[in-house]
Amino acid sequence: MKKITLYMLSATLLCSVAFTAKAQKQAPPEGGTPKDFVLPSKKQNTLPNGMRTTMVEYGTLPKVYVNLIIKTGNVQEASNQVWLSDLLGRLMNEGTTSLSATALAKKAAGMGGQVGVSVGSDQFTIYGSALSEYAPELVKLIADVAINPLLPASEIDRLRADLKRQLALNKSVPQSIAQEKFFNVMWGDTPYGTLYPTETMLDSYTIDDVKKFFNDNLGAKRSVLYVAGKFDEAATAKAATASFSKWKAGPEPSYPSISPNAAAGVSVIDRKGAPQTTVIIGLPVINPKNPDYLPLTIMNSLLGGSFASRITSNIRENKGYTYSPSSSISSHPSGAVWYEAADITSEHTIDAITEIKKEVVRLQTEAPSADELGGIQRYNAGIFVLQNSTPTGIISQLNFLDIYGLDDSYLTNRVKNIYAVTPQQVSDLTKKYLPTDKMAIVMVGDETSIKEQQSKAGNN
Repeated sequence: MKKITLYMLSATLLCSVAFTAKAQKQAPPEGGTPKDFVLPSKKQNTLPNGMRTTMVEYGTLPKVYVNLIIKTGNVQEASNQVWLSDLLGRLMNEGTTSLSATALAKKAAGMGGQVGVSVGSDQFTIYGSALSEYAPELVKLIADVAINPLLPASEIDRLRADLKRQLALNKSVPQSIAQEKFFNVMWGDTPYGTLYPTETMLDSYTIDDVKKFFNDNLGAKRSVLYVAGKFDEAATAKAATASFSKWKAGPEPSYPSISPNAAAGVSVIDRKGAPQTTVIIGLPVINPKNPDYLPLTIMNSLLGGSFASRITSNIRENKGYTYSPSSSISSHPSGAVWYEAADITSEHTIDAITEIKKEVVRLQTEAPSADELGGIQRYNAGIFVLQNSTPTGIISQLNFLDIYGLDDSYLTNRVKNIYAVTPQQVSDLTKKYLPTDKMAIVMVGDETSIKEQQSKAGNN
């Protein structure tokens, strides 16, 4: 009994202390003045063949990261050769003229890292990582992959089959179907608007097609070698010069001039009985070359591009129409599009689209409060800090500057410029760049249900 009494007394005292502490709890102090990003010192060089190198010592871990980024990719494919560059990328993972695929992987693993090839719409990347002491050897290995790929004809059927499986998967997923249609509406029958090949296309590709794409599009003039992390700078620079100087100069960097279309309209792709409708709504905007781009990204975060955004609060938190809506800006060297994407409960498809447009119009006519904008600014500044916290993040940022022709001040002044955006500027940018009557809408879902809702609503 005595023990029970003591326990009860102790519990009472603890509750009393907790209550008092809660009552006396004060608001946290104001955050400190945000600091601008300090770009690490970088050493740059241009080889006689036109290839550039950028080396940045960054971080404390004994690791080095190397990316050879080449200005080519799906954008250089002919209209009847979609994914040909992807097939090339996969074949380049199959070894070099001196190293089989297995030997290549083992050599990279022996350095404590890996080597691989990835292909995007605008860039072709040969990447690798290793322990710091192997930086020069890693550079040599990446040069071997870039300059002397084996491109074995014996593997083309297997890799083609892999691409066919990927194609079939993409064609079965409503989000991929919606993206394919939306980007085709935005970019037309250009490489940016043609996301997927046909099986007939894939079947037609020969090893000669692959080699021609390689010879026509990859070369030193289109390439930048980025090295970041902990490494011996002098030895690594020497290895880069020795390994890459023999590479052919190749073509000059050249992205086709492709502009997105301001093609308002509604497209419906039927998926009978679908419990959800995948919706994408958007239009052409500006890319990072335009001074309005950075404040436009703040506007996007506030409108739909963050969990605390207005559209998310409306159609997810308040209405419960969807679970994971999000808006984003998809940029290329020649243009960009803004879009909101969401998987909507089927019976609320048109309701959700109405609410999305309503939030756009509200932001056009009512500037956000200073507190609301401040929260979004802190979010964006924090994301920027995280993006620069690793060697690969630094490479990504420097590559961003390069592809859009921006100078270092875009990074070093970014935090300052984020906080310089005003509430009225956000409203004005929404009005300037997001007119709702210019937006294209794509819906992938039960067409009968969608049409019934359209009829009742008297609109989209």
